[in-house]
Amino acid sequence: MEGNKTKGGSYGLSYPTLARNNYTAWALKMKVVMQAQGVWRAIEPIDPKVAVEEKADNVALAMIYQGLPEDVLLTIASKKTAKDAWDTIKVLCQGADKAKRARIQNLKSEFEMLHMNETEQIEDFQMRMIGLVTNIRALGETMDESYIVKKLLRAVPTRFLQITSTLEQFGDLENMSVEEAVGALKAHEERVKGKTETKENQLMLTEEEWAKRDGEEKKLLLTREEWSA
Repeated sequence: MEGNKTKGGSYGLSYPTLARNNYTAWALKMKVVMQAQGVWRAIEPIDPKVAVEEKADNVALAMIYQGLPEDVLLTIASKKTAKDAWDTIKVLCQGADKAKRARIQNLKSEFEMLHMNETEQIEDFQMRMIGLVTNIRALGETMDESYIVKKLLRAVPTRFLQITSTLEQFGDLENMSVEEAVGALKAHEERVKGKTETKENQLMLTEEEWAKRDGEEKKLLLTREEWSA
């Protein structure tokens, strides 16, 4: 909101433009402008029982019109007083704000209930989580990186318990990025996977040894039978 000095020495004020997501700031700025021009009483009368002066009402209505996008302007075109126009804009914008807040709340609830499946890869879970975070942030909600990291560590299965405990106790979660946390979880998953494959190979080798031993015992038994014959 800027002031431009006129030839007479007074200041002509420019008007803030109403947008889809700035109603609160717009209303505050418009209030200051109308107060400066002495017509705010058309919106909030000093005495509700006293009728607002027609001139003040017309000036206030004209000022409101200055900062409106075309779709909102057409919506309030039938309003006869500045207060009616002001109240209609408030309902329109705050109704949209309520819908947005409800959407944010639903997405945040979904985020809090998010858990990684036992058979899910860590990269796939990361994509699911970041998709939700992106949608929430797109609605204007702030989500700190540390908040997301802490949720990630709570949401992974118990097979990550050792690494999550280590990160929570010794890691700097307040300054850790999601990518760093995912990298640590993935490295742990690869180590566990490597140990599991080694154990399976050892078990397979043992089974082969037993099979070989069974074969040798059968040969020995056959030899004894042959001797008996």
